[in-house]
Amino acid sequence: MASWPRHATAFAMFELLKTDASSKARLGRLTTTHGVVDTPVFMSVGTQGSVKALDPRELREMGTQIILGNTYHLHIRPGLDIIRAAGGLHRFINWDLPILTDSGGFQVFSLAKIRKLKTHGVEFRSHVDGSLLFLGPKEAMEIQRTLGSDIAMAFDECPPHDAPAKEQRLAVERTVRWARECREQPRAEGQLVFGICQGGSNAALREECAKALVAMEFDGYAIGGVSVGEPEPEMLKAVELAEPFLPAHKARYAMGLGTPAQMVELIARGVDMFDCVLPTRVARNGTAYTRKGAIGLKGSAYKVDFGPIEASCDCFACRHFTRSYLRHLLRVNEILGLRMLSVHNSHMYVKLMADVRTAIAAGTFAEFRREFIAGFVPSQKILSARAAASLER
Repeated sequence: MASWPRHATAFAMFELLKTDASSKARLGRLTTTHGVVDTPVFMSVGTQGSVKALDPRELREMGTQIILGNTYHLHIRPGLDIIRAAGGLHRFINWDLPILTDSGGFQVFSLAKIRKLKTHGVEFRSHVDGSLLFLGPKEAMEIQRTLGSDIAMAFDECPPHDAPAKEQRLAVERTVRWARECREQPRAEGQLVFGICQGGSNAALREECAKALVAMEFDGYAIGGVSVGEPEPEMLKAVELAEPFLPAHKARYAMGLGTPAQMVELIARGVDMFDCVLPTRVARNGTAYTRKGAIGLKGSAYKVDFGPIEASCDCFACRHFTRSYLRHLLRVNEILGLRMLSVHNSHMYVKLMADVRTAIAAGTFAEFRREFIAGFVPSQKILSARAAASLER
């Protein structure tokens, strides 16, 4: 077995506290330089250094433990010189809790029309001004080191879900080769690095990729190549194919997922960490998530509805505003309306994860899962928009 460079840390990075008896659901604790993250956890997406429509105070008050930034986007704007001068990403955005940075590998998928795959990385045409930008394992890790994120992601290739078998095979080979290069790069003090398992819904490729990454001894492992336009059964299958080959003593992260019901089902399949732009994305379109499903508040049914978005919710929006008022704000394009829906949806996701952790700890996750899934009515409109929403990552 290859001998990989060791990066000393002063803490046990991930501690598995309890496993549910009825499923693969896990209760864990991930320690980073900027604090402890209790898992399962939803990570709010702040692609360009900001969770859309929300400020850090609101995120902290609702219990957000960790947010995301994106290597590709932050490298283009505002640029590393500014972030370096500010003292790193945490100081630049005034966020003193953990940050995970995506490596830019997802942009290999989402910006396919303006990039070219190369042996050692990807050549992009900037979506801002058309200038050339090369991003490979060395560059992605160097950028994340400058950003100073708590968790850096290895650079990978994320192909479309319907890519031909040969293309999926080449993507896995590149992902493994690039992961090896990422593993060898220097990192910021205390920075953790996660590998990303690719392979689509091909069982052999998922196993091959997972085993190769585990042999490199990353600090955690992500399941990539999901939320790329595939039907939900294919997404669940991809996770199920990879999970058995990921070590129990490391955190597991399903990238770009998902709806509330999807997260509960993936927790039952052994996933610890999630991120998704849906909470703020659908809020800007006038949609609110509840424990019973999604509702479109622009509808006439809420014109004289003076109740909160959700009676059981204690978020700021539900404590202070009615559905009728929020509908009015949305219909006249007042910013407060989309902000309050963003607050509610983000709070709902964070609170859902807290309730899941409580259920696992109490040994009642099976009942929680059964009741939640039975009561949650998925919105076909939102499901069909999932891939488009993921482009914001």
